[in-house]
Amino acid sequence: MSLAERYVRFGLDEARGVSPTYERLALAVAEDPGLLSLLATLPREKRQPNLLFGVVRLLGGPVDDTARFGEYVREHWTRVSTEIRNRITQTNEPGRCAVLLPVLASLPQPLALLEVGASAGLCLYPDRYGYRYGERLRGTGTPVLDCELTGVAVPDRLPEVVWRAGLELNPLDVTDPDDLAWLDALIWPEHAHRRERLRAAAAIAAAEPPLLVRGDLSRDLAALAAEAPSGATLVVFHTAVLHLVPPEGRAAFTETVRALPGHWIANEAPTVLPYGSLPEPPGPGHHNVLALDGAPLAWTRGHGQSAHWFADRPERTRRPQ
Repeated sequence: MSLAERYVRFGLDEARGVSPTYERLALAVAEDPGLLSLLATLPREKRQPNLLFGVVRLLGGPVDDTARFGEYVREHWTRVSTEIRNRITQTNEPGRCAVLLPVLASLPQPLALLEVGASAGLCLYPDRYGYRYGERLRGTGTPVLDCELTGVAVPDRLPEVVWRAGLELNPLDVTDPDDLAWLDALIWPEHAHRRERLRAAAAIAAAEPPLLVRGDLSRDLAALAAEAPSGATLVVFHTAVLHLVPPEGRAAFTETVRALPGHWIANEAPTVLPYGSLPEPPGPGHHNVLALDGAPLAWTRGHGQSAHWFADRPERTRRPQ
């Protein structure tokens, strides 16, 4: 896929109907040879739309006008490219907990959570948030996460979490203003509700910090998992992380996580974590597949807006061998 095609696909498949601003920007970049040439000087993994757009927002550049955006990137390319090289996309969207909840609630309690690609660890608090599935509320915490859930019953309980840990190449600290500003910049421009959600979730993490360990998802996973308390069900999980990992790294991670005790929850695009045959997604925006221990369960949207179940139900007793 060419760089221009990558931006077109982002605009039409990911941003359309979700962020008109990013849809316009992505399609404009795809038609701008000058910007494409600049982006081509970056390492391949640094050319993604979310990273470019997030950096421009972080630096205070314009994203609401495609012409001004292009002018800004050209004029400030040295600064823009430096930030791009120094950062990675670490969208820490607590809303994703809403699609994880049916699986987490079905597992033997209590849970020891270990998130791979944890960013600042905001998805390590599924027991602390509130949830609204249509007219049904679960939990009393804030923020309240809205999710359209079809094909499976709304969970009747929240999980009991006794240990929270994250593995991250570049852990972020929500008490650091620069780290919090980067998390804010990664939220798409129109999504004011996600900004409010970020602040509320960050307050929870700041008051009760998780264990965040700097490390590689395959090389350092087993050692961190070994720190989980006995008597709790270990749950290794990740959402929209593996697309940032080269294929050989994904294979090594999969081999490592399958060898661990407990359970493995993945919420990833099937292009990076294949499952063989899958039913067609229920509609636009359902790009990820939620899976438990390698068994696909549901199509989900990227920020936790909805989950469409196609499996019978989450596994409730033991890990498949």
